[in-house]
Amino acid sequence: MSLAFVDGGFAEPVFGSQRAFRALMDAFARPGSIADLAGLAGPPRPMSSAAGAILLALADNDTPVFFETDMPDAQAWVGFHTGAPVTGAAPSARFVHLADDSDTTAWSRFAVGTAEYPDRSATLLLPVASLRGGHRLSLSGPGIETLSDIAPQGLPKGFADVMAANRAGFPLGFDLVLVSGSEALALPRTTRIEEA
Repeated sequence: MSLAFVDGGFAEPVFGSQRAFRALMDAFARPGSIADLAGLAGPPRPMSSAAGAILLALADNDTPVFFETDMPDAQAWVGFHTGAPVTGAAPSARFVHLADDSDTTAWSRFAVGTAEYPDRSATLLLPVASLRGGHRLSLSGPGIETLSDIAPQGLPKGFADVMAANRAGFPLGFDLVLVSGSEALALPRTTRIEEA
């Protein structure tokens, strides 16, 4: 492991964290919109700068992070800059960095909250090739006036089915953020996703 984990944090921690947090909250409030997180974080590859900014803004010593693939430099970077413990126990994670070829059938192992505390669920970060130019999906639900279309490239097999099952469990369920480069697109558990 190199010392890559030292560099790449927020240049101005307070303002960087506020900007990333606001951008992500806006993305969750308007599913299908794309948040620009450029220039905030520079995590070690293969973690995207968007995923890095999100974890810097939201993760802390009370939010274990699970990595679906072994990324030693990125894992050390998250721990160094946020204090968040990296866990090998998927059900205990509050944030999950998925593999770009993630098996959607395994997403059921992540926390979906409890009846008393539905907020004790995981937020999944899914790297994709691009947030544009792929197969079109139609979104509806809270935060969307009528319908909204997205077209990410590189979604894993079974994506629409697992997201439908996740939505059916509301108020329980995980929330998902697609990340590509410096951009992010939030898909909360309340969003209906259908083939367009």
